[in-house]
Amino acid sequence: MAVIVKEYSAENAGAAIEIWNEVVRAGDAFPQEEELTETTGDEFFKAQSFTGLAVDENSGEVLALYILHANNVGRCGHISNASYAVRKNLRGRHLGELIVKHCIAKARELGFRILQFNAVVARNVHARNLYRRLGFIELGTIPGGFRMPDGNFVDIVPQYISL
Repeated sequence: MAVIVKEYSAENAGAAIEIWNEVVRAGDAFPQEEELTETTGDEFFKAQSFTGLAVDENSGEVLALYILHANNVGRCGHISNASYAVRKNLRGRHLGELIVKHCIAKARELGFRILQFNAVVARNVHARNLYRRLGFIELGTIPGGFRMPDGNFVDIVPQYISL
């Protein structure tokens, strides 16, 4: 399967929303609790500094996505933040690595100097291992920083990479 990463467009809204909402429903990675709708999803993806879609070049199927945006404003506006989502049935095929690498390059291109993740769930070992391999630095642990769907609180591990 040949995969390319392209910029989000409204014609891909349905697929992007489906992938995003799959992660929201799981409740173990994204802080959001509300699912996107056709209207809110398109607005959300268009409001980012960049939304990238990993697409099967042959079929056009959207396989994964990421959002990239400023983490803060003003004197901290050079720091970016991102979120990644891969279709559940396609995890383990290095799509996450593809979109994280694309995101790093896009963040540099857009003039950001740092890519920071505020709330990587400590239990998300696959993501943490990927980020470590790509050069991200873990900043420590925030005990109980993430509320799981069952109401229990688990640790988060903020991290960053200089661009």
